[in-house]
Order: sequence, then structure tokens, then C-alpha cells
Amino acid sequence: MGKHLLSQEEIDALLNNERFHKKTAELTLEEKDALGEIGNIAMGSAATAMSQLIGRRVRITTPSVSIIEKERLPQDYPVPHLAVEVRYSQGLEGMNILIMRERDAGIIAQLMLGQDPEEEVELDEIRLSAIGEAMNQMMGSAATAISTMFDKVVAILPPRVELVDFKKEESYKFIPDDGEDSIVRVSFKLIIEGLVDSAIMQLLPLSFAKGMVGSLLGVGELPEPISPPQTPQEGAEPPGEAVAVNLQKPVVHPVQFAPLRAQERTREQGNIDLLLDIPLEVSVELGRTKRLLKEIMELGVGSILELDKLAGEPVDILVNGKLIAQGEVVVIGENFGVRVTNIVGVQERVETLQ
Repeated sequence: MGKHLLSQEEIDALLNNERFHKKTAELTLEEKDALGEIGNIAMGSAATAMSQLIGRRVRITTPSVSIIEKERLPQDYPVPHLAVEVRYSQGLEGMNILIMRERDAGIIAQLMLGQDPEEEVELDEIRLSAIGEAMNQMMGSAATAISTMFDKVVAILPPRVELVDFKKEESYKFIPDDGEDSIVRVSFKLIIEGLVDSAIMQLLPLSFAKGMVGSLLGVGELPEPISPPQTPQEGAEPPGEAVAVNLQKPVVHPVQFAPLRAQERTREQGNIDLLLDIPLEVSVELGRTKRLLKEIMELGVGSILELDKLAGEPVDILVNGKLIAQGEVVVIGENFGVRVTNIVGVQERVETLQ
């Protein structure tokens, strides 16, 4: 016999410990709903940004939140996928990863470069740069949407883009090591008009996901279930295909100021004299244009860019990036100059510079 048998107390202790471990690796229904709502708003804004970049209608909808074991990643993603690492530089502390099929990423890259999106291509350095710029614009727009939702500035670092194979050990450098065996996965439906009907996944560390939900609801991390969402008011519908959640945010009313009296305006105008020695940057803008990334990369000595202004039209005069006047280009000795032909009033100039 010689073998040590566990007592009932030891068995109960092991079971209790296992239950505790599983509890820490779970999300409540309310936390899942909140993460789905955050993802729906963020990726909806990202889809709008992508639509403007590639000239096609894009929809990223129907978030589904789940927890998966990290060791399952090679089984769930058996072929190479594009991984986009997004790190936050302000407002939130942490990172997340977007996972996209290689073919879908190739289509987006082809559209960014102005090439045939239905052509089968490899994600070479140029196409990875193109998809990286698309992801930068998309996730920047998503961060702006989150800023509004969290009522604070949220900013990201330029995303890192790489083709990864989760069957290889080096791919795990993309997976954050937060001490948990599980990771949160938010799946979205990705539709690009006439080209893609697929999925895109967001992977978040469990601690970051819980902290983000807690920050949104203003209660820190949420180890215990929060109260269930209240029934929406009659007639209220969640946007698009979003998962509805009652975030119980305070009602905000626009502040109202009494109109300035004449003497206050006069006194404020007089105080401008104290600022007259401050240097300002004056620039002259001849015109603007937009070009595809492909066309920018093909620029060389002798290339000509056509601007949005006709020959002979006045140029814009800007102070600290704000338009204050227009004029015509003249030559003064060996230098160029601008003769002012139209200028806004003094009061309007002051208000523009504020």
C-alpha cells in the first residue's frame, strides 16, 4: 500500500483552490457586455477610417467576447495571420493585438497601393508598410472614439505589424505575459464591399480587459460581478449590431455663459498689448493635393504635383496654422514675398489666434 491517500480536508482545499483559480480567469456577463460595447464603438470608428483610406464601404460589427487558453492559439490560427500590436501611450496602460487573415490584409494593402485587390499577393515589405499605415489610421481613429467614451485622452503608439505563425515559438513575443494562462478574445465580422466577408480578432490580456472595464465604470478592477444593466428606456436601441450595456454615465449638460458686456470686450482688447512681443510662425500656402501612397513612393526629381488652386489665385497666409489673410506672390530682390490682398478684421484675427 505505502501510497499516501488524500484526506477529505486536502481534497476540499484542492477543489476550493481550483474554483478560485477558475474564478480569476473568468469574465462576468456584464464585463463581457462592456468589452463588447467598447469594441463595437472603437472598431466602428476604425471601419469609417478604413473606408476613407481604401475607397470601399467597410463594416466591422457583431463583437463576440470569450476567453481562450493561450496554448490553443496554434489550433485556432493554424495558418500565418497578420498580427497588429497596439500599445497605449496615454489614457490606458496596456496593449492589445489584432489578428487578421493574411489574404484580407493583402486585399487592404492592394487597395492602399492603388492595385488590383483581387490579385493574390505576398505581404512583402512594401505591402506590410501599406497595411501598417492603414492600421495606424484605423487604430488612431479607434483611440479617439475611446477617448470620448472614457472622457479622457487616449493615445496609441504606432502599431507594430508582422506576419506570424502561432505554431512557431517566436510568435509568442506578440502575446503579453501577464501571468495568466488565458487571454480575452473579441471577434468581429469584417466586411469590405465586394471583396471580404471574414473576421478580425482582438486579443487582450485578462488583467488589461478587466482594468479597462473598471476604468470605464469608474470602479477600478472588477473581481466581483457588477450589477446587471438596467432595462433600456422605451424607444432606445443600441447602435448598429452592438451589444447593449448600461454604463450609467452621468448626464452632462452644455455650460452656458452670459454674453460679454461691451466694457469687458474693451478691457480684453486692451490686454492684447501685453502679448504683442510674442513671436508667431507665419507661413504661406500655395495649395494642397492628395495622392495615393503608391504615387508618393514613385515621386522623384522632376515629378510634378498638381495643386487644388488655379494659376493666379491668391495664396493663403497662415499664422500658427490659422488662416488670417490672402495675398499674391511677389519678388523682392532675390527673395519671394507676399503682397496682402485680403485680410480679416482685427477682432477676427485675435479670435482666430486664441
